Amino acid sequence: MNELGERIATVTGGGSGLGAAMCRRFAEAGMAVAALDIDADAALATAKTLADEYGIATTSTWVDVGEPESVTTAAAHVESALGGCDVICANVGVQQFGAIDRLTDDDWTWMVNVNVLGTVRTVAAFLPLLRRREGFRRIVLTASSGVLTPAIRLGAYQTTKYAVLGYGDTLRQELADEGIGVTVLFPAGMMTRHLESSAAARPTDKGEWVLLPDDIEAMMSSGGMGPDDIATPEHAIRNLLTDLIADEPYVITHGSYRAHYHERLAALEAAFDRMERS
Repeated sequence: MNELGERIATVTGGGSGLGAAMCRRFAEAGMAVAALDIDADAALATAKTLADEYGIATTSTWVDVGEPESVTTAAAHVESALGGCDVICANVGVQQFGAIDRLTDDDWTWMVNVNVLGTVRTVAAFLPLLRRREGFRRIVLTASSGVLTPAIRLGAYQTTKYAVLGYGDTLRQELADEGIGVTVLFPAGMMTRHLESSAAARPTDKGEWVLLPDDIEAMMSSGGMGPDDIATPEHAIRNLLTDLIADEPYVITHGSYRAHYHERLAALEAAFDRMERS
């Protein structure tokens, strides 16, 4: 932990919710922090608050991970303002609820562009900064508990988070020899502005952001989670820094869905058994 006082963390989606909580956790460890967000005012507020409370170096800037040039510009800003980057958290994700047969091509292309390609762009832009540093260097990719226990009404969102997991698992193997750790975070339900920010971030040419009255209830009941499983972002990332120091490949934040995960795991094991008997 003592070493982290000389380190620099960057968080996309750092203006609110889980991203802001990550920024605070890094600041508590004495790290310099860059908060990036499509809501530039929110990112600035995060950076200013942390600088005032912890006396650390901070910066902020606008970023739209759906636009490649925006991400490369943000990386250049962080390097200029703080001198580099040791931890990059690709944390931006947008949601569009809906049964699969209700989801439009615009729903899919928007979420794939932001959640999948936005993650890829963020790593591509910041990896050169990490490679210019030495010692403790980490990449954090935000997936979802839905990857472990899929729920209904989140087909497109969960598909993109499966892609983030696959990307992260491969990236971890490819960067291992360089000493750069890759961790995939699986957050469950939280008290955040995620739905509000998703609606605000949806491009006008992609049509209206829609949420039907029963979408959230149906999703939670099918995924094995209830109202008591909704946590604050601060609680969700309570172990993040410790797990990053240990270079853990996965972080599960909270939730009581382990039994549902094991049901799925048992079905996969059974498929192996059938294959081996055939």
